[in-house]
Amino acid sequence: MKKKASVIIPTLNEEKLVERLLKQFNVDFRKKYEIELIVSDGGSDDNTIAICDRYADKVVTKDNNRSQNISQGRNEGARQSQGDVLIFLNADVTIDDPDHLISRSVEAIREKKCSAIACRVEVHEAERKFSDVLFHGFYNRYVSFLNKVYIGMGRGECHIMSREAFDKAGGYNEKLAAGEDFDLYNRLRKTGKVEYRNDFLVYESPRRYRKYGYARIILDWNKNAYSVFFLNRSISKSWDPVR
Repeated sequence: MKKKASVIIPTLNEEKLVERLLKQFNVDFRKKYEIELIVSDGGSDDNTIAICDRYADKVVTKDNNRSQNISQGRNEGARQSQGDVLIFLNADVTIDDPDHLISRSVEAIREKKCSAIACRVEVHEAERKFSDVLFHGFYNRYVSFLNKVYIGMGRGECHIMSREAFDKAGGYNEKLAAGEDFDLYNRLRKTGKVEYRNDFLVYESPRRYRKYGYARIILDWNKNAYSVFFLNRSISKSWDPVR
């Protein structure tokens, strides 16, 4: 039976964190909202695939030895999906209120109130530091502002869109090692309204911030965003995973 929505999770050696997210989409939850759960793996050599096999409707694996970036993983997951609404979630996130986010986002997209949705992203209070509060408080407002002035933007931790808009936009640009989230949402805005929803909250792992610090990450993000916007290419040649 065709599903209303497809939840697509790209993974690469995510055995430490991915199970938290997968458990939020148990069988009863998926039946309730008529959604499918797809994991698109980029070549994990830990227990990620074994863990995902226990929860997902489908686990898509690479068929070659070449490296795969997150854009390729998301696109492959989308190709293997059947929902009218596509919900891309990073493997290290959890959703504050899954019932609210799934039900309201699917409703908004299917009723064509918007083509895509951007969500609020924070660090969970159990791991939160004051620097996290400052950064996410600013950055969520920044994302909201960009969408209000018709520059599409959505943090890659959670992307929600109609399949129609995704196909019209051409999916994720697989040539970009970074800035692919900004690039896609900038193209999605040309297919229809991109709405920022402050009531859709996802928590991300602070692992990258803890390893590199906010100053370096903000610099890397901005360099790649400006390069993608003006030159259609990212400055970074690769985006090293932090596990």
